[in-house]
Amino acid sequence: MALVVQKYGGTSVGSVERIQAVANRIDRAVKQGNSLVIVVSAMGKTTDTLVKLANEISSSPCSREMDMLLSTGEQVTIALLSMALQELGQPAISLTGAQVGIVTEAEHSRARILQICTDRIERHLNKGEVVVVAGFQGVSNSEDLEITTLGRGGSDTSAVALAASLKAERCEIYTDVPGILTTDPRLVPSAQLMSEITADEMLELASLGAKVLHPRAVEIARNYGMPLVVLSSWSDRPGTRVVSRLPQPRSLQGMEIAKAVDGVEVDRDQAKIALLRVPDFPGVAASLFGEISTQNIDVDLIIQSIHEGNTNDIAFTVVNRVLQAASAVAEAIAPSLRTDSEARDQAEVIIDRAIAKVAISGAGMIGRPGIAAKMFKTLADANINIQMISTSEVKVSCVIEESECDRALHLLSQAFDIDLNSQKEIKASQYQGNHPPVRGVALDVNQARIAIRHVPDAPGMAAQIFTLLAQKNISVDSIIQSQRCHIIDALPTRDIAFTVAQSDAELACQAIEELDRQIGCGRVSGDTAISKLSVVGAGMIGHPGVAAKFFAALAREKINIQMITTSEIKISCVIDETQGIQALEAVHEAFGLGGKEQVTIPA
Repeated sequence: MALVVQKYGGTSVGSVERIQAVANRIDRAVKQGNSLVIVVSAMGKTTDTLVKLANEISSSPCSREMDMLLSTGEQVTIALLSMALQELGQPAISLTGAQVGIVTEAEHSRARILQICTDRIERHLNKGEVVVVAGFQGVSNSEDLEITTLGRGGSDTSAVALAASLKAERCEIYTDVPGILTTDPRLVPSAQLMSEITADEMLELASLGAKVLHPRAVEIARNYGMPLVVLSSWSDRPGTRVVSRLPQPRSLQGMEIAKAVDGVEVDRDQAKIALLRVPDFPGVAASLFGEISTQNIDVDLIIQSIHEGNTNDIAFTVVNRVLQAASAVAEAIAPSLRTDSEARDQAEVIIDRAIAKVAISGAGMIGRPGIAAKMFKTLADANINIQMISTSEVKVSCVIEESECDRALHLLSQAFDIDLNSQKEIKASQYQGNHPPVRGVALDVNQARIAIRHVPDAPGMAAQIFTLLAQKNISVDSIIQSQRCHIIDALPTRDIAFTVAQSDAELACQAIEELDRQIGCGRVSGDTAISKLSVVGAGMIGHPGVAAKFFAALAREKINIQMITTSEIKISCVIDETQGIQALEAVHEAFGLGGKEQVTIPA
């Protein structure tokens, strides 16, 4: 008998008829020999209705009382679903998060799961009962046993945490779409169903706004090797499998607060090429990386900084064996980028062979603003300067001097309590296999860009900036440090830009202006009129033309790229917000991700 955890979202249980349909599905699964734990969300728009009621009472409702209020939504669903199962003759019992034993931090509205006491669930399962659990909620580990909620996507998180704690065969997430799609079907009707996706890819897409799975749920699945399947509540289509690598042994205690970083990696086989002062207009990146791809050169990190005047900088890294070919392409293309005959000496190519890449990795970095800051501070305390920064949901990479590589590896391993003997260097084949170079495309319209001009170019600057933001509980997404150096008052400086959620933009600017009085930066500015478009694929390494195809698709639409940042499995471009959907459609089509079949989403 297989133990399966199933989760049904709000639309799946949005009416009595839909609850009865879910009960019939569960009954069939039990008759097929499965033992089931069911996690449900509140019915339809119940949570929104409860929030509206609270706001009618108070302009600033107490977070404790909000948890008390919002947790009632799921309790309605579990009782009704249990009744529906009993009407079918299937024994069932409904349990709240507290009754199940979902123990969380004592944090209202955003608690993380510490552990789940499974004894009671197992007793009911042994009696042949279906256990229906209220998602999104738990009970605090304080002596007061406060009701807590997990925040957005909490029912997904509850389901995967229960599956991991019960050592279930799999966790099935039922939703209003047939699975995970190549992009948002509401924006691109030709979006197609994926049969499979890796947990790392899903983490990137979920964090970029793909709403079918919450990043915290995927994080738990990745950390514990829990197979996930995303399915439609309205059909019997096979859905999408989310597959994880074999996990390292991990305790179920402190489930969401345990070690955030599980690896420190170095890559000494790197060289950097930087093009400074290239024109800031559509097609420049496409031209450069199109030429590079024709030479079959695989590029690792790509960074384009914020523009300065009518120009900006593009830097990228390659392995040493292709450095000569890559630098020849850059040198050859530089003259064509000098469109002003009176500025022939403007565009410049800089090559640096004496670099290395050091990275920390782990799914636990999601939603923890202090992780990147801790990495930067560790390097700063050792007087190791950071030349380039690349961030993703599962990795933060820094380019440093090659001579500092071993020391950085040792210090970061100590800082994050990583056993060096178990770590291996980054391998170029890490994401190779049968994975496509691009799995999906995501558009994030809820980001803002913060730019800091003339930050002193010295160890510790990034650490100070991002430690302060972490203290303000501001999560930073993309981070870009310019390659161009300016001498201000006899001191070298560089520009730093990063993206945050729009809701955090004002607070981030205020925090940086506060820091400016201490370290003496230049102007700080925020821009919410941006979108971030990303392509994600575990097979990017070994496919040199991915970046070129991405940039070319934008160039054909006359869409200017304001910033570029990459990781091993993601390329992101910041563009003007008004061109977001146009860009999404163009890039989705460029990679052949569309199809004739259109996905219908129930109202």
